[in-house]
Amino acid sequence: AWQFVAYYDADRRMTVAARQVDGETWQRVHIHAAQPDAPGYKAKVTSTRLGWDSHNSVTLAVDGDGYLHLSGNMHVNPLTYFRSRRPWDISSFEQQFSMIGRNEERCTYPRFLTDLRGDLIFHYRDGSSGNGVEIFNKWNRKERRWVRMLDRPLTDGQGRMNAYLQEPVLGPDGRFHLSWVWRDTPDCKTNHDLSYAVSEDLVHWRTAAGDPIELPITIDTPGVIVDPVPVEGGIINGTGKVGFDGQGRVILAYHKFDQAGATQAYCARWEGEGWSIHQVSDWTYRWWFEGGGSIINDLNLGQVTVLPSGGLALDYWRRQEGAGRWLLDEETLRPLATWPSATPLPEPLMKPNSDFPGMEVRIAEDEGAGPDPARRYVLRWETLPPNRDRPRTGPLPEPSPLRLYTVNRV
Repeated sequence: AWQFVAYYDADRRMTVAARQVDGETWQRVHIHAAQPDAPGYKAKVTSTRLGWDSHNSVTLAVDGDGYLHLSGNMHVNPLTYFRSRRPWDISSFEQQFSMIGRNEERCTYPRFLTDLRGDLIFHYRDGSSGNGVEIFNKWNRKERRWVRMLDRPLTDGQGRMNAYLQEPVLGPDGRFHLSWVWRDTPDCKTNHDLSYAVSEDLVHWRTAAGDPIELPITIDTPGVIVDPVPVEGGIINGTGKVGFDGQGRVILAYHKFDQAGATQAYCARWEGEGWSIHQVSDWTYRWWFEGGGSIINDLNLGQVTVLPSGGLALDYWRRQEGAGRWLLDEETLRPLATWPSATPLPEPLMKPNSDFPGMEVRIAEDEGAGPDPARRYVLRWETLPPNRDRPRTGPLPEPSPLRLYTVNRV
């Protein structure tokens, strides 16, 4: 079995590395596009050299026949996509200048996923923050070409906003669960209205109550809003992660301001006839955020999970106190206890080795399935925090090693 890693190297070049699982020798290739320089925001060029924009991630997938698909380095730029000519062969990447030929000039947030049949799906935002639609394509293995999965966008901000989607989560009921917030402008304080939909096939969508949804989903679609958090209400894109309780009921974990204006963690659970909103935290501070570009997070919430021993857990991280885990009462969703949070890697590896001021540890969990279900893989590197996508001035740290760790599943 092969293992692949897509990343940007010390010279900011898009790179793919490959090895046989449990092998010690890595093959590496640099991916080249016609434009040698980093793509500017909204520039009409494709490039594989990273600038300073934190939106310009890279994503990689393998289809059912072993062909590699690679996309990234886009923030309202033309589709930047590569496909291998030969299965499992990273030396055979070729740039493909379109998938479908429509809605491919202003792309951001590319993501691959698979449906229940194992078919490869690609989705991305077409447009910009505050004015965008979400596009889904599907790989036709027989004809070896992409086709439009949905004849309409999944979400449409109607020129007034755009939806910031979480990745669809396959639930214990065999359905895909999706949450998102709407945002009116590039200013992050304009996030609002936590929302939800569910689907068996990623094509036909329903509300939590089971009512069919007519696509595209808009802010006016009946039955999708979970919590009508207003603009400047303390909710940000990236929150609202999907989890489940012991009965398989969906729970969204998110934060917003309480009535006194303090930031609090909440859980919204579908309880048969409507969404029940439960306050989890009792904090006395307020995280105010505003402006454009990638900001420094003050708070992260995980997803509600069922513990092997029973009960529910919700991991959180606050900049002022670090990581923790709440043990939740399954009925009230209030904390029964607070424990140290489970970390993706042993605690010493979660602390930076660099002595350069401000360095932080970053990790990326494995997006594939290895041959041994008892093991998972985690990438680790160190970097400075976001700088609102602007170049830094002054001294910079040395490039960080990118290391892969094998971790036994608990």
